[in-house]
Amino acid sequence: MPEIGTEQDAAHLRRALELAAGGRGLVSPNPLVGAVLAREGSTIGEGFHAELGGLHAERAAIEDARSRGESTEGSTIFVTLEPCAHTGRQPPCTEAILEAGVSRVVYASEDPTEKASGRGPGMLRDSGVDVELANGAEAAAARLLNQPFRKRARTGRPLVTYKAAMSLDGRVAAPGGDSRWISSAQSRELVHRWRADCDGVVVGIGTALADDPLLTARPEEGAPEGRQAARIVFDSEARLPLDSALVRSLDEAPLLVICGQTAPSERLEALRGAGAEPIVVPGRDRAARLGAALDELGRRELQDLLLEGGPVLAGGFMDAGELDELRLFVAPLLVGASEARAVLEGTGAPRIADGVRPLSVEREPVGEDELIRARIREW
Repeated sequence: MPEIGTEQDAAHLRRALELAAGGRGLVSPNPLVGAVLAREGSTIGEGFHAELGGLHAERAAIEDARSRGESTEGSTIFVTLEPCAHTGRQPPCTEAILEAGVSRVVYASEDPTEKASGRGPGMLRDSGVDVELANGAEAAAARLLNQPFRKRARTGRPLVTYKAAMSLDGRVAAPGGDSRWISSAQSRELVHRWRADCDGVVVGIGTALADDPLLTARPEEGAPEGRQAARIVFDSEARLPLDSALVRSLDEAPLLVICGQTAPSERLEALRGAGAEPIVVPGRDRAARLGAALDELGRRELQDLLLEGGPVLAGGFMDAGELDELRLFVAPLLVGASEARAVLEGTGAPRIADGVRPLSVEREPVGEDELIRARIREW
């Protein structure tokens, strides 16, 4: 597969990637997509998919060019994802490209969904349009941009990112369960932005009982309000109290409670009566129940989960092979207690040689903490 033609082509794709990020937290379950329309190296239109049900990036870029008084005939469109050829919430982008007289299409990544997967580029080629799939850094960045979309398209399950704040000695809570606050105020503000961007925020019943969290996105004063993701509690026996902060805040965000088949029916009915939605999943063991839960959340079009705890549930995800990324805030703090909680408490690897090595690890300072992002799998 050849590299895209010129550095100018690559620059247009990088700009399309910047634009695509503008839809973060607003377009799920659709992918993030940006587009740049150019002629003779100069940009004549830009656009991105800005809201679910709104214009796709290609149509937005074409409309932008027309609003500037530019002719789109004979232009090139640079787009981060292959143009679609099917009708969904919007008509096919291939139709808009052909109607606009675009003569060349450069796209950075394929669409792995069965309804798309190569159809759009094939139809454009059949209509005489020059179509190129990019390679190199821009293509890699385009794939990483849409990891939740790509995982759900290929597996039916949402992407799972585990977030935790830990001490220098790898502890997420003191022996008595106290964990407030290990991380800095800046780290906690970043987590609120992540909550606004994802489809679901996940905890286990242990964390729900110990911390009584809200799990809503609460931006700092002056920042724009974001959407509220679904709050999801893995609670096999439906023990979540009806007077918990999660239940009392149902007017702020939906609450899903993942329960096992042995959960008492009266507790399930009490949760339903309070406005929560218990979801009973099958499975003889934790891994089977976890897989069934992810399948169900995928069917509900949730494709990006932020797992916030606790270490037992996170360990279960790890053992089941369902952790895709870790985001760990490491604070300049030592706990030192042998009974303090570790960041992961699953079965784990029997030998160091059997441990999981991430595909990539990135580090950045956040306040007085260090944020470590470890990508375990790529889709």
